[in-house]
Amino acid sequence: MFRSLPVAARALVWVRILNQLGAYALSFLAVLAGPELAAAALALFGVTALVSRWAGAFLLDRYSPRGVLAAGLAVTGLALIALALAHGPAQVLIAIALVGLAFEIYEPAAQELLARASSGEQRHTTYALMGVALSTAGAVAGLLAAVLLPLGVRWLVAADALTCLAAAAVAMAFLPREAGGRNGRGHGAQREQEGSRWRPPSTLLRLTAASTAFAVGCLALMMYLPLALLERGAAAWIPGVTLAGAAVLAPLALWAAQRLLVGRSHGMILGVGTMLLGVLALVMALTPSPQLTIAAYLATTAINSVLLGRWQSVIADAAPERERPRWFAFQGSSWGLAQPAVPPLAALAGAVVGTVGAGAFLAAGLAFLLVPVALRRVTLPSTPPEQDVRLPEPTRPQ
Repeated sequence: MFRSLPVAARALVWVRILNQLGAYALSFLAVLAGPELAAAALALFGVTALVSRWAGAFLLDRYSPRGVLAAGLAVTGLALIALALAHGPAQVLIAIALVGLAFEIYEPAAQELLARASSGEQRHTTYALMGVALSTAGAVAGLLAAVLLPLGVRWLVAADALTCLAAAAVAMAFLPREAGGRNGRGHGAQREQEGSRWRPPSTLLRLTAASTAFAVGCLALMMYLPLALLERGAAAWIPGVTLAGAAVLAPLALWAAQRLLVGRSHGMILGVGTMLLGVLALVMALTPSPQLTIAAYLATTAINSVLLGRWQSVIADAAPERERPRWFAFQGSSWGLAQPAVPPLAALAGAVVGTVGAGAFLAAGLAFLLVPVALRRVTLPSTPPEQDVRLPEPTRPQ
């Protein structure tokens, strides 16, 4: 399945995997900042990361996706080096802000590259494979973190910086050269001629609301599964094995579903899929059995592997070509909005059902069931067979 992807898409997947291998460091921001600065540091990073995603979209108005992606990774690497060397509250907070401002510059460029590299159901497969590959790389990154953590958190940050710089170099070497827009002009140049100010259309607003609910559900399941299993009496090694099994299951489920969904509308797939996720999450909330919890979680993983890349496919298919980067940035903000919302929602629901883990699953189930409601008035395209719309073969710089 991976070899069927366009060359540019395969190169980008490897770039993102390389970068993801060091991404564990940001999970330890609170540890690096210390207990007194942890809350301020995490809030500052969350805000600046959202800003960086929008900065990446605006940079695509004038520069090529390849250049923006490589520059974003390189600047993130340099900011992480500054963070590794920072001492004292002021230096640490400034460095964290710099990391946040660089952290997601590359994301709209990566989504735009994949949108240009493929079409039809192959486009969805490309996005889905990217998500599965990043999840697998994240699991490997956790093992690397376990090896490096005894050396100190700053070594984790330094290793993350090196993977960012290496990924930037690979991107410049192997991703194809291409101008920012048609005829070598950026998307923004075309918009400036029209003299109109960009505003998110109603379709994009509804899609972003739906994907925010979806993100809340996904994050609640992922963040609270280990806690819930331990609350239900599972052995300490069970959560890790469950997560590893989910990482193995995801690409198999994607491969099995690939041909079955060709020609189905994105709206139908997302609506039915999120309804199934909602039911499974509610089962996880109500059952005290760790075995049934694990089985339901693995089922959600199989469904999720089909749905994760579907959101990017929707944006790539529905957005006007010249506005795609801003659509990607706007919709992609849903995950940044969902992350701080999950802990209070889990705590609130946990007060109703008795435990925080079960509360997180209840919140996830309700969030998933909101997605079909939010998509009800959105007309989404079907997934036609693939067309041969590909970027030129990558060339090494002279």
